[in-house]
Amino acid sequence: MRKLIVSNVMSLDGFLEGTDKRLDWFVLDEEFFDYVSDMLHSVDTILFGRATYQHMAAYWPFAPADRIADKMNSLAKIVFSRTLQMAEWNNSTLLKGDLAKQISKLKQKSGKDIVILGSATLASSLLQLGLIDEYRVILTPVLIGAGTPLFKNINQRITLKLERTKVLHSGVVVLYYQME
Repeated sequence: MRKLIVSNVMSLDGFLEGTDKRLDWFVLDEEFFDYVSDMLHSVDTILFGRATYQHMAAYWPFAPADRIADKMNSLAKIVFSRTLQMAEWNNSTLLKGDLAKQISKLKQKSGKDIVILGSATLASSLLQLGLIDEYRVILTPVLIGAGTPLFKNINQRITLKLERTKVLHSGVVVLYYQME
């Protein structure tokens, strides 16, 4: 069975993005791009919620070709939305309906692992449903004070087990958690 992985950046004070969806606080360097490239090569499907999908679809098809843009544009993308009518970015599929049932089916299919990027509401919903297998928190040593929390609307205690860490030269730490 394929694993469902969440890979998201987080400020030290717990935010996925700053106010007005800003990500200008995050460290983008070659070592981070190596992590992203390796992660994208280990999956064959990316899951998105509507807002993150629209943000990504507005950028990646027009980004200069490189190892990350090429993967972002070629991988299968599934967007979950109740309001979106079309998903036009290359290799994109729009799904509606029972989230738990749809994710369970995806995990049963053969192939590489599946990753969720951004999409804090979707990731938190799947976390509460027990459908996330691994959570990668890319912790950035900065306090931004306000924004979108990485973990949204969690209404129960969820215990995670730290499997490993990767410290980047920038001070960013990638925390690899498995679900207990």
